[in-house]
Amino acid sequence: MNASSIAHGLGPAPRARAPHRAIEATARGGLTARGVLYLLVGILALRIAFGDGGKQADRSGALQMLAHQPFGRALVWAVGVGLVCMALWRLSEAVFGAAGPDGRKTTKRLAGAARAVFYAFVAYSVLAFAAGEQGSGSSDRQSQDVTSRALTLPEGRWLVGIGGAVVAGAGVWIAVRALTRTFRKHLALSAILRRAERAVEALGVCGGVARGAVFAAAGGFAVSAAVRYDPDRAKGVDDTLRTFAATSAGPWLLVAVAAGLALFGVFSFAMARWRRV
Repeated sequence: MNASSIAHGLGPAPRARAPHRAIEATARGGLTARGVLYLLVGILALRIAFGDGGKQADRSGALQMLAHQPFGRALVWAVGVGLVCMALWRLSEAVFGAAGPDGRKTTKRLAGAARAVFYAFVAYSVLAFAAGEQGSGSSDRQSQDVTSRALTLPEGRWLVGIGGAVVAGAGVWIAVRALTRTFRKHLALSAILRRAERAVEALGVCGGVARGAVFAAAGGFAVSAAVRYDPDRAKGVDDTLRTFAATSAGPWLLVAVAAGLALFGVFSFAMARWRRV
């Protein structure tokens, strides 16, 4: 075999790696943007728990908080672009399959498609906020408006109820996966120091359980809205978090959930660094 044939054989490799590098970059950018939002929502929820209830502890409040920082508008645009990257990465998992031996299974592809749709919606709302659109209000008002419109449909109560059950089920699924440390299989463990690995694991468990609790509670409120035919019972992230403070555990339950959401934001940063894509 001569040198030219060897060169010919090695030539396509860099081009073949280029799409993977692009997907990896979009994934890491998306995970970073997700981390920013969860960290800020957690901080806002902690403020509510300690008596400062002036800000919405949801995506809208997080974006307003970010916009008031130096170069805030540019930061909001950056988060929006990052979430577009997140949606594109999840879409690539639906089309080409995810990382890992079972990444091409139909269930994995469908999960990737569902996540792509979810993050596309979130990215749109963030970019709309960055562009100054007034319709990107709080999650509470959006949840009630959507529920109210859905309940006017012929089978609206069933639609709202099933949708709420799906969200609640997703919350339980997220929490269980966090408790069973399923996320470990997505980490490049060989690149992480043992002490850092334990820290990332703790972040993933605490953050995932808190995130799952918020999803499960919000879904439960949607089911209640369907059963009672009352759109005001539907709650967004902010109202859901405030409800935790109204339980018998008092504000300390909200403190725990809020801290967990902030930790999930930090966990997202760790995933942006060490996740296998």
